[in-house]
Amino acid sequence: MELTIVKVGGAVVEEQKSLSDLLDGFASLKGAKALVHGGGRSATKLSEKLGIEARMVEGRRVTDAETLRVVTMVYAGLVNKNIVAQLQARGVNAMGFTGADLGVILSAKRPPKKMSDGQVVDFGFVGDVKEVHTDVLAGLIAQGAVPVMSPITHDGAGNLLNTNADTIASELARAMARVSSVRLVFCFEKPGVLLEANDDSTVISELDYDTFKKYQASGVVAAGMIPKLDNGFEAIRQGVSSVVITNVQGLQTGLGTTLKI
Repeated sequence: MELTIVKVGGAVVEEQKSLSDLLDGFASLKGAKALVHGGGRSATKLSEKLGIEARMVEGRRVTDAETLRVVTMVYAGLVNKNIVAQLQARGVNAMGFTGADLGVILSAKRPPKKMSDGQVVDFGFVGDVKEVHTDVLAGLIAQGAVPVMSPITHDGAGNLLNTNADTIASELARAMARVSSVRLVFCFEKPGVLLEANDDSTVISELDYDTFKKYQASGVVAAGMIPKLDNGFEAIRQGVSSVVITNVQGLQTGLGTTLKI
């Protein structure tokens, strides 16, 4: 079985036009497929309305107890079911999941972590993936179901955890690569990894890990792009056949930034 896993986030999820275009493209993909989504901007907006401060460190959300409630409502509820309904309208037999459903993704609460600038950050109720159980999920995909996964996981002890959506996509791709050929596509509002953040014509067509680390050190690659690339390179090391970072148009054309080891 060949499987395409598309991770969508950023402004693509937040704006109806871009989301509609993305879902049109996703629906037209041939073969088995799955969608992993974020929704961080929607979560940030709701947090602000509720008077809850949103805090990000190196592209990752610090999640206290109140923020966990917000991201669960937004990711697993509003965003997930909106995508499922719109895919169903396009003839795609979509089924919404969190990592807790069917025990697909088991995580552990992240301990305080020393960051690249030396500060020690307690990320709160953030989960680091420990196990991915894909047997049931693979069976559903084989029967024609299209999983739509939100980035909420569980610890096996009754607690929900917020997990980076890029990590979810990478870990799911790595696990499914044990039983199928997997293509992983990170789809967001830019056409790929850019040399100049404000110039969409500066797409890096191919990017290897050493060059990525140089770009990270120099600031060319920053914020949310860092976990995206970290996860993408790890996916390739673990057997995923192809990893591409692109936008909605690139989902069909194949253009964007292809990662190489």
